[in-house]
Amino acid sequence: MRTAICERFGVEFPLFAFSHCRDVVAAVTNAGGIGVLGAVAYSPQQLDAELNWIDARVGGRPYGVDVLVPGKIDASAADRSARLADFIPERHRDFVAYLFGKYGVSAPEPFTGTMPAHGDEMGRRVTAEGATGLIGVALKHPIALIASALGPPPPEMVDKARKAGVPVAALVGTVEHARRQVAAGADVIVAQGSEAGGHTGEISTMVLVPQVVDAVDVPVLAAGGIADGRQVAAALALGAEGVWCGSVWLTTEEAETVPPVKHKMLAATSADTVRSRSRTGKPARQLKSAWTEEWDGAQESPGPLQMPLQMLLAESAMARINRAAERGRPGAVELANYFVGQVVGQMNQVRPARQVVYGMIEEFAASVERLQRFTDDGHAPHP
Repeated sequence: MRTAICERFGVEFPLFAFSHCRDVVAAVTNAGGIGVLGAVAYSPQQLDAELNWIDARVGGRPYGVDVLVPGKIDASAADRSARLADFIPERHRDFVAYLFGKYGVSAPEPFTGTMPAHGDEMGRRVTAEGATGLIGVALKHPIALIASALGPPPPEMVDKARKAGVPVAALVGTVEHARRQVAAGADVIVAQGSEAGGHTGEISTMVLVPQVVDAVDVPVLAAGGIADGRQVAAALALGAEGVWCGSVWLTTEEAETVPPVKHKMLAATSADTVRSRSRTGKPARQLKSAWTEEWDGAQESPGPLQMPLQMLLAESAMARINRAAERGRPGAVELANYFVGQVVGQMNQVRPARQVVYGMIEEFAASVERLQRFTDDGHAPHP
């Protein structure tokens, strides 16, 4: 293929694969796409180790790093005089303890809201300061791209990337956000529709992508609802230069998804996701579960906190829920969930990540051939 993205990054297929799993990143890069590692899951020291691992396996092929830089977060994240966990209200801790009791989540002791020792560091990774620290680590490696999610890339991020000759990508959910991101220095825009997993806006991919393509003068990647080659072809038809996929990797052999959640994804339909603030404090599409239903609809719910406090509370609780789910606790399985898009309805088998890439390429070629037949003889092809 010869899209602007292919030429810029020297890849065979304009597929960017977002994952928190280094194995997925390396597999997609080695299969001809570009793996992008979600850095928010790691401390600076852990990120350095993960990138060393990837470097040793991709042979100089391009890969990227993604950081979370929300435009608005709880003011407590800037307060260094106390631990972030100290800002979590007692009623929110009590609600998690209530859920643990209601769903029979096994634990050595009652949940008291105690956060792990590294909680503060984890919570502050979503600040401009924290993201810049992760970027500093990433730029010590031969990365091909830095992506900023949730807000305009901080000036420090753009400056560091420019000096290193690394393009900056930014995820957006509206045309206004796209213009703002380009003004802030983004070299590539990822137009992410509401059907995507994780943090999304409310405009669908089919509507958003052509509007963003018309509004900015940088390459645009389409994201949201893309898991096979037919959807890649549709994205390019809308004017995108490539695609950005995240959900499709969650049921691959390499994925970090815990087995009970992976099983739920394999059985899920596209109607089994919901945009909820219950995991991070910002609207994020994820599997419907007892966790989302209780936080969003239960009379006892105090309502989600802002990021990063809700993220800190939820991730601490979900770590214990996942462990109990893996031990077969039915209530924990009900609570367990993860970020995933509506395309989960297509994710019904476990495959190696490279096979997913090759399948997309074959399906894309078949889709282009099918469309070509419309213009070759004026007749619609048979199904």
